[in-house]
Amino acid sequence: MKVLVINCGSSSLKYQLFDMTDERSLADGIAQRVAVEGGADASLEHRPAGGEEYHLEASMPDHRVAFRHAMAALTDAEHGVISSLDEIGAVGHRVVHGGEKFAEAVVIDDEVQRAIEQFSELAPLHNPPNLTGIRACKELLPQVTQVAVFDTAFHQSMPPHAYLYGLPFEIYRDRQVRRYGFHGTSHRYVALRAAEFLADTGVPAYEQKIITCHLGNGCSMTAVLGGKSVDTTMGMTPLEGLLMGTRCGDLDPAIVIFLMEHLGMDRDEADDLLNKHSGLLGVSGVGSDMRDIHRAAEAGNERAALALDIFCYRVRKYIGAYSAVLGGLDALVFTGGIGENDARVRACSVEGLEHLGLLVDPARNEAPQFEDDIASVGLADAAANMLVIRTDEELMIARDTVRLLEGAARD
Repeated sequence: MKVLVINCGSSSLKYQLFDMTDERSLADGIAQRVAVEGGADASLEHRPAGGEEYHLEASMPDHRVAFRHAMAALTDAEHGVISSLDEIGAVGHRVVHGGEKFAEAVVIDDEVQRAIEQFSELAPLHNPPNLTGIRACKELLPQVTQVAVFDTAFHQSMPPHAYLYGLPFEIYRDRQVRRYGFHGTSHRYVALRAAEFLADTGVPAYEQKIITCHLGNGCSMTAVLGGKSVDTTMGMTPLEGLLMGTRCGDLDPAIVIFLMEHLGMDRDEADDLLNKHSGLLGVSGVGSDMRDIHRAAEAGNERAALALDIFCYRVRKYIGAYSAVLGGLDALVFTGGIGENDARVRACSVEGLEHLGLLVDPARNEAPQFEDDIASVGLADAAANMLVIRTDEELMIARDTVRLLEGAARD
């Protein structure tokens, strides 16, 4: 079966086509600047596996047009990888927020679409474009089964004492204000791979204590006990927790009131500051890309060095906290653009945590030796494993899609 995975952002549309007989990626691509200033200068990059990249500049006023360009690229006589859209057996959609309703992937019907729209109140920047992608896909592929895979689903196993805030209970009961967590598909994928690694070392699945660190432009960490998420750093929105590219992470809530009262900010200005102008960008004044932060710090930029220190300190602090939550630690996993590629951040994030069994092997950390998608970067005789795992959220979504269809066929 061929499964198409779609991830719609506010101004982008990412896609990847898999042949699930051997879980092989046939092609992937991204449409950018969709609906930005009318989509006049939008573009599409299409990358067939083993083939030449195809680039298209075209007007894309909305995601429906972008989706049609993407499907045309997949079936293009020169750059395409399928002869007809009829070869697509199912579509899996990444949806950011599923609230408390969805703890696993679901086949999309009218009720699911209404729920995704309802949860737009909790994820106004993410769920609306996710829903737009679903509707665009339904128009072009009306007979194809579509599946929603939610970023929040993996974290629905958190106990109430982990997901509730210290607010009047009625606010949770009436408006569902609570911790939901995000990056769930990535955390689930790398936790599964770490579980397989630990099983080979003799640690039973039900005992496994794993901390997963998804570090990229957006960052989050999750405590995983026996395969289940029991706590995570992001909250009701993706703003809480670690320092990120442009998001502030953990913050005294009274600071928002201070900004509005003393700096004259309105609601939108405060939201924009916390989400788009803070984090690595705000502290360093250099940018949101960790590679730029490193270069500036090495050149003597003190604010860049400070941003790096804050970033690693937050990760280190949560490693300690989640080790306490889990009652120990079998494996610490790094993934995401920074987690997979930044040896300095990995080493800095575990400084002083030798008592938790985290001991870096400098040589292996600088040049990880991957077997499939896993590399061990800790000392071989350390009490806890340090792993780098290349995440694959798209493959996880494709697997969930196939699993649902096979389950429906058995029923």
